[in-house]
Amino acid sequence: MAASPIVESRPERLDPRALDRAWARLAAQSAPPWLHGEIARRLAERLSIVKQVPHHVFDWWSELGAGAAQLAQAYPKATVTGVLRPEAATASAPAGSATIAATPAWRRWLGLGASGPRAIAQSAVPPAQAQLVWSNMSLHWAQDAPTLMREWQRALVVDGFLMFTTLGPGTLVALRDLYRTHGWGTPYAPWTDMHDLGDMLVEAGFADPVMDQETLRLTWSSPQAALEELRSLGANNDAARFAGLRTPRWRDRLLAALGAHVDAQGRVVLEFEIVYGHAFKPGPRAKLSEQTQVGLDDMKAMLSRGRQPR
Repeated sequence: MAASPIVESRPERLDPRALDRAWARLAAQSAPPWLHGEIARRLAERLSIVKQVPHHVFDWWSELGAGAAQLAQAYPKATVTGVLRPEAATASAPAGSATIAATPAWRRWLGLGASGPRAIAQSAVPPAQAQLVWSNMSLHWAQDAPTLMREWQRALVVDGFLMFTTLGPGTLVALRDLYRTHGWGTPYAPWTDMHDLGDMLVEAGFADPVMDQETLRLTWSSPQAALEELRSLGANNDAARFAGLRTPRWRDRLLAALGAHVDAQGRVVLEFEIVYGHAFKPGPRAKLSEQTQVGLDDMKAMLSRGRQPR
């Protein structure tokens, strides 16, 4: 079968209520998704490219990021603050409080007590505070990715660094094609291409974005095991998804279709494209007109960073 054309993700394709329901369900699990932990480990291997040792790190939407242990090991002297997805913070925090008072499963994953100060609502993040913003497997949960990127940029100090991962359009292509073949609609909202993500970073005020990707090929012993794993990673948040409830008969048909998509060892095979992004927050630059005055201190600062005014 010929490969289906990739469709870029757009905010209007994501159902915000479905996003919130899926996030709440995953946050109530006994542990973050296995895949999130594996990608956190791989992202941590790239921390060596961050030359500046951060004093403060924001672990963005840390409830499902599975990165707390990796960051603590990499930066034992740094303050690592979890930033909560807005819906999670609203559901868990008392009115007017930025610190979460409840103790849901994700607080245990972060090593937090009932009143620990290491997790704050996104709305409470101070500007220009962190040398590193880390966001693992959370960008595809954002209904408005450009706005989220501007939040990241705002939270960083000048020359602060951003590292993130997200799902790319090569994720679950076989499942999408299977749904299309059987006329079942869409199994998920389209993912955003890494080149478009790079453009969004520049528009959000980041400099020198570097994007790359890898494809993970996962296998399962049975269609039932594959479906259970997929459910532990999220849900169908596409606003264009099938509007009604599926029946047990339909589920049996889905299992049979997945069972036909196996390798030589009889294992169900699905692929996930993981996109990695890195960028930094540049200093302010003077806008030049026919006559422009730049203070001596500002000029020294710009020259010391090796950049020219524009």
